Amino acid sequence: MKVKLFDESHEKDLEKSINAFLSSTDSDIIDIKYQVAIGVCGEEQIYCFSAMVIYSGKE
Repeated sequence: MKVKLFDESHEKDLEKSINAFLSSTDSDIIDIKYQVAIGVCGEEQIYCFSAMVIYSGKE
């Protein structure tokens, strides 16, 4: 079993990264965990979109 972590500033970038990974592997996907974190710096909101793909590592 293996994991692949993704971390992006925008949800569309996260989607593209995960889709690129999924299309490049023939491993079985076991689960995908998704999380959004929001921080505030002054008047600016900072978002962090992350995901962990758990898959069976075929080598």
